[in-house]
Amino acid sequence: MTSHRLWIPARLRPGDRVAIVAPSGPVDPVRLARGRQVLTEIGLDVVVMPRVLNRRGYLAGSDAGRAADLQEAWCDPEVRAVICARGGYGATRLLDLLDWPAMEAARPKILLGSSDVTALHQAFAVRLGVASCFGPMPACQTLGDDEGPERASLDHLCSSLFEMEMPAPVAGDRVIVPGHAEGPLTGGNLSLLAALCGTPYALRAQGHIVLLEDVGEEPYRIDRMLTQLLQAGCLNGALGIVLASWVGCGDPMGVLVERLAPLEVPMIAGVPIGHGTPQFTAWMGADAVIDTESCSLTCLFRDPATAL
Repeated sequence: MTSHRLWIPARLRPGDRVAIVAPSGPVDPVRLARGRQVLTEIGLDVVVMPRVLNRRGYLAGSDAGRAADLQEAWCDPEVRAVICARGGYGATRLLDLLDWPAMEAARPKILLGSSDVTALHQAFAVRLGVASCFGPMPACQTLGDDEGPERASLDHLCSSLFEMEMPAPVAGDRVIVPGHAEGPLTGGNLSLLAALCGTPYALRAQGHIVLLEDVGEEPYRIDRMLTQLLQAGCLNGALGIVLASWVGCGDPMGVLVERLAPLEVPMIAGVPIGHGTPQFTAWMGADAVIDTESCSLTCLFRDPATAL
């Protein structure tokens, strides 16, 4: 993670064009169609990149094809946001295939995605110096379910994406270490952060609030990944810790507290970001505040013209 503040892209206006890409796992076309309709109904001009529905085993097509869609969408001057269809696995395979100088030359815009997209959030921060949006994706249950989008999650996403709106604080359900912390937010999916250790995109928590979440991981695996981050120095200098969703992880709080409370920084838990329902949105790289009196995380915004 870069030590300087990241550029926060201009947020969206009704009518803006957004492009859906699939950098990770294969996409369910029915769920994608529903999620695309939701994005259209909130006022966006939605285009789907040509290779989104490709499939190659556990990937949404070839590495080259997925990278090409992502790069073309990012470099298209008409596109104001690039939205990942879903997570899964595969984003890390793209990091050596992207033309970073070409992408750096393009106008900064919003990248939205979560889970496996953690790899892109880290890489875009390091290579492009751009903040990005960790939130629900159109071909996933929260937005693309057959019963319609989860309303609270959609409302919070809209307030995070659109200008002239301000997302409400996201409340957790318990305080682990009391205190107050303010600084840029980083982190994301624990499995991806562990996988990025030893790469140019490894987590660097110094001077940051760190958000951690995962899905389907047993407590002993969470212990192993936390230990890896700690021993690699990735959590050195963290200002605070936000423990988000741990869907299908059994009861991980014991190991999370054991491994992270000794950092002696403000820490809250039960914050509904990452997986599950509701699934709220956080800006990675934007300033955020942990307030343990209200047990909440609040994302802040600066003027994009001066945010460096």
